[in-house]
Amino acid sequence: MGNGPPIVLLHGITATRRYVVHGSKVLARRGHRQISYDARGHGESDPAPPEGGYSYDELVADLEAVLDAELGGGRPVLAGHSMGAHTAVSYALARGQQLAGLVLIGPAYMGFVDEEALAGWDRLADGLERGGVDGFMEAYDRGLDPAWRETILRFTRRRMLEHRHPDAVARALREVPRSAPFEAISELEFCDLPALVVASHDAADPSHPFAVAAAYAESLPQARLTSEAEGESPLAWQGGRLSREIASFCAERAVSEGLS
Repeated sequence: MGNGPPIVLLHGITATRRYVVHGSKVLARRGHRQISYDARGHGESDPAPPEGGYSYDELVADLEAVLDAELGGGRPVLAGHSMGAHTAVSYALARGQQLAGLVLIGPAYMGFVDEEALAGWDRLADGLERGGVDGFMEAYDRGLDPAWRETILRFTRRRMLEHRHPDAVARALREVPRSAPFEAISELEFCDLPALVVASHDAADPSHPFAVAAAYAESLPQARLTSEAEGESPLAWQGGRLSREIASFCAERAVSEGLS
């Protein structure tokens, strides 16, 4: 969508390419080419091949293939949410010279695999395998803040209905959280790129802790942190406002001079 300096959008687990800027056209109107794709097994994309899986190494390889096909050597900004943010960081640590900047929305990985959290991911996968979207939603509807519960359940069900291969999504739910995009958060010190880290407050979005986003912003040498005001709908959920934040970041001299 659009023409101009490229921004590549990477969505989170169980989402699709729509769920980074949520259908907003602001980036295109601001003069950017907006590139998005469904991760393997998600949305309209095929599942992983029989010999493959859903590790971050494989997600990074998919990203590299998209960049080669779409840009042929240009330097984009990568903007990723959750799983997409971790994929973007993993790519940047290996090939940072090929990027103009990073936008990391709701990162959740802190440099180790949380064994306790894996049971929750497995519960979601079990629910999806047993009962489809309804089974997933039943497993998902636990411990949600009452003030946000109806909103969260509504948009979660909507995105879950967009997957052509729910069995592949269930497999991704088991495998992605068991994969490490990098070894330790201290590695982010070597990712010397302009970066915007988008945090959300924990009441509405506890699975993407504010403290983790703050730790990323503190560790990345050229990062700044942004968020909604406490009590507001998470910035990550507000496609138009988030897109304006991304566009403003891309207009900063350190970023705009690298975009091609």
